[in-house]
Amino acid sequence: MKKILSIIGTRPEAIKMAPLIKKLENDPDVESYLCVTAQHREMLDQILDIFNIVPDFDLDIMSDRQTITDVTTKALVGIENVLKELKPDIVLVHGDTTTALCGAMAAFYQKIDVGHVEAGLRTNNIYSPYPEEFNRQAIGLIAKYHFAPTEDSKENLLSEGKKNNIFVTGNTAIDAIHMTYDENYSHEILDWLGDNKLILLTAHRRENLGQPMENMFKAIARIAEEFDDIRVVYPIHKNPVVRDTARKVFGEKDIVKIIEPLGVYDFQNIMARSHMILTDSGGIQEEAPTFKIPVLVMRDTTERPEGIKAGTLRLVGTEEKNVYDNIMSILKNQSEYDSFKNATNPYGDGHASERIIDILKNC
Repeated sequence: MKKILSIIGTRPEAIKMAPLIKKLENDPDVESYLCVTAQHREMLDQILDIFNIVPDFDLDIMSDRQTITDVTTKALVGIENVLKELKPDIVLVHGDTTTALCGAMAAFYQKIDVGHVEAGLRTNNIYSPYPEEFNRQAIGLIAKYHFAPTEDSKENLLSEGKKNNIFVTGNTAIDAIHMTYDENYSHEILDWLGDNKLILLTAHRRENLGQPMENMFKAIARIAEEFDDIRVVYPIHKNPVVRDTARKVFGEKDIVKIIEPLGVYDFQNIMARSHMILTDSGGIQEEAPTFKIPVLVMRDTTERPEGIKAGTLRLVGTEEKNVYDNIMSILKNQSEYDSFKNATNPYGDGHASERIIDILKNC
């Protein structure tokens, strides 16, 4: 029986790893454990509660206005202590967070095999997204098992000289959506929306802080002011720098409804009922196309080019004019809007977790 330790620390990791963690918990042939760093404390706890997941180890490292160095040093030391106590056969990390990098590094130092869930995503610019692109490349050097969500991700790994133990599994984010979507969902935001169309905004990326984010918000404010039948909702990130920029641009106006972060159940069900998504997030690029919703990615690069090629995403950068023009074009042109609805999500069928567990049990 293999002893497997999953390590997560942020909200996105928790969402995407939850289906895999639950299936590991219920598999009689696996001894499953979970360590959380709580790199994001409150947002992480929301996801753990929704999926009824209880960590075996909680490092609780989050501090006010923490830096990448703060997270790295505390997570690395804390995870090392867990590994020395537990002595797992395999450590599972997800994606590209600082927690994932520290989990992989700590396992490497203890000569423990690492499985990388959502492996092979690349922009090949280590500062975009920052620090995630460096993190995922570094984890790729350490990992023994690479669970790639798509064939493109596999090709990225092969091009770097990784020839063994690359498995195309689909993305566990789609597994999570299948667990949370509710056809009979209701919420006060939807009541407030009425017959108007909802644009759902998420923005928090570190490389967008400052002028890029201000540019994005100015474009969105213009759209909200110009359309009587459009309502913009922004579940705002906890980062105080993000909040300061939102206050500066949106002020006290009613044109953008700013709310506290939503739990995954509420967020995914509200997303499913949106007319358009504006985001600089990574995971939403995979999730929203499940619901046939146009997704405009407010970044200069994306590590998810499959969505661009499939027509489920559009990369619009962070310049005010470009963001505004692309939103306007899709809102004004029905055939352009429909092209997103008719595209096929390239990120999987909702069974990635099962594939990963089968591989782990037989490796």
